[in-house]
Amino acid sequence: MERRTIGAAALSVGAVGLGCMPMSWAYSRSRQRGDESLRAVHRALDLGSTLLDTADMYGPFTNELLLGRVLKERRTDAFVSTKVGLLVGDQHIVANGRPGYVKRACDASLRRLQTDVIDLYQLHRADPEVPVEETWGAMAELVQAGKVRALGLCAVGVRGGRRAGGRRGLYEGTLRQLQRVQQVFPVSAVEAELSVWSPEAARTLLPWCEARGVGFLAAMPLGNGFLTGTLTPGEGFEPDDMRARHPRFTAEMMAANQPIVAGLRRVARRHGSSVTPAQVALAWVLAQGRHVVPVPGAKRERWVSENAGAVGVRLRSADLRELGGLPGARGSWD
Repeated sequence: MERRTIGAAALSVGAVGLGCMPMSWAYSRSRQRGDESLRAVHRALDLGSTLLDTADMYGPFTNELLLGRVLKERRTDAFVSTKVGLLVGDQHIVANGRPGYVKRACDASLRRLQTDVIDLYQLHRADPEVPVEETWGAMAELVQAGKVRALGLCAVGVRGGRRAGGRRGLYEGTLRQLQRVQQVFPVSAVEAELSVWSPEAARTLLPWCEARGVGFLAAMPLGNGFLTGTLTPGEGFEPDDMRARHPRFTAEMMAANQPIVAGLRRVARRHGSSVTPAQVALAWVLAQGRHVVPVPGAKRERWVSENAGAVGVRLRSADLRELGGLPGARGSWD
């Protein structure tokens, strides 16, 4: 697989990564299968999708434990990205950015992942009660201690700003955080949602990253599954599936957003009968910059293989213009 680099340290990863969250968190629990997920991770590594993206809160903890079973055998094949900063309680999630906690959490992640170093350690969310410089400083000490190779920041998009001033303000808070932590220790990667139906980060965060040689991990590049064209409006989701509460996944909005999937299908057909809408959606993300690495979530070998195949789909200028001209995604907030 084509390789891409992350950060000034030129950390090398496969051009398409693997988001491991669906294996243990946020999607229908009844469809989670540990053995099936293990096979999916092995398949990703076989295909060169080396970046495995997880977090201590996924499960919580069970996602890291699952990956640890693979890493115990294949650590040299993988690039491990995990996250810190969020605690999962009973019906709530809270941020914790206290330096002492960050260091303890790192040690716990290392044990669960069965490794002695984390390639990319990301701040999942900043703690509003702790200056972000203090949290980032503790993470930098982990690099100096040899427990972590590089640091990243997960972006938070505040959609409420759309009404006040359009989409330009979606990531203003994250940009301010990046400017602050960059003064403490270099940022190697930023992770944020980026897809055909959520392109805002390409206009705001991505230019910041490109100007500084910072890698960009594109989260949810398949729109939580919508852009694959495999979801049927009105089929519903299990109560524990985050899409059951997502404003773009009501039956009405899924139907309204079908022109986006139709556009992906049109482009896919021009590239051959075996090319899928999902692969076109990932190819669009790959075309946004040479340091952009999509990390589609998957828990089955079939989807991992399909996602990895997107590297071979080379979109032409006309394809990119057509995809750029698709109607904006609608949600129930609109």
